[in-house]
Amino acid sequence: MRPILMKGHERPLTFLKYNREGDLLFSCAKDHNPTVWFADNGDRLGVYRGHNGAVWCCDVSRDSRRLITGSADQTVKLWDVQSGTQLYSFNFDSPARAVEFSVGDKLAVITTDPFMGQTSTIQVKRISRDPNEQVGDSILTIKGPQGRINRAVWGPLNKTIISAGEDSVIRLWDSETGQLLKESDKETGHQKTVASLVKSSDGSHFLTGSLDKSAKLWDSRTLTLIKTYVTERPVNACAISPLLDHVVIGGGQDASAVTRTDHRAGKFEAKFFHKILEEEIGGVKGHFGPINALAFNPDGRSFSSGGEDGYIRLHHFDSDYFTIKM
Repeated sequence: MRPILMKGHERPLTFLKYNREGDLLFSCAKDHNPTVWFADNGDRLGVYRGHNGAVWCCDVSRDSRRLITGSADQTVKLWDVQSGTQLYSFNFDSPARAVEFSVGDKLAVITTDPFMGQTSTIQVKRISRDPNEQVGDSILTIKGPQGRINRAVWGPLNKTIISAGEDSVIRLWDSETGQLLKESDKETGHQKTVASLVKSSDGSHFLTGSLDKSAKLWDSRTLTLIKTYVTERPVNACAISPLLDHVVIGGGQDASAVTRTDHRAGKFEAKFFHKILEEEIGGVKGHFGPINALAFNPDGRSFSSGGEDGYIRLHHFDSDYFTIKM
């Protein structure tokens, strides 16, 4: 499994996202320029220019025509995927952190950071089919808990919003009323900041990665804890295989401590765990810094990782990987 090295960002990676067909890979980094790549050979297709700050998150519509990006420059932008044209810019009073299209692409959930005395928020925007009719008003604004909300995603059938962040609690919100429906249990839940949250391909469960050196699998409707994967490093990123019962988690020590160690001591490889048995089954080395982003191709035959070193590593699995059923 020789990786393809993709160098297009000058700063650390923050997020990776495949489109539904799995032929395009979108990357976000702290260098202001979201980028799109061919997912099979790693060729760079283009860059979306317009942000003036680190880009934290992105999502692509089901038909691969629209891209939405959230940035520290206090904007969320809509782009035409093919031309790179900026279609609309939502402006906020604080940095935007997480973005995701709803099922059907008619809504988007956006989180904003605490800033200058303001609390974090979760906001829902209506996305118009015609960019000329797009308006910036929020149809729902939820005042968030203390600290930053690192991820917010849609629950099953867009009926709920699932959020997680600095206070380590995972919350389930009603997407129409904004009412808090459920919180994760303090005993069994994460003990430190939740850095990543990713849904399974069918949306029935989701995986969270935390700085408490664990990743946890949850039921999307009930917030029931299903599985816990324990590792020896802070977890910055995680992903669920759409094909096999595998999850991959990645991280490493904090960026401030990285310069004082070599890549072996920093524990910067991506670790594979069996989703059901919770056992570690392998690892992929390569990054010279913590892994900040992970994503599986929707076909399950490749995955990509983005690191503090500014590289994206694209891994196509060998045929013998698919015999690891355990």
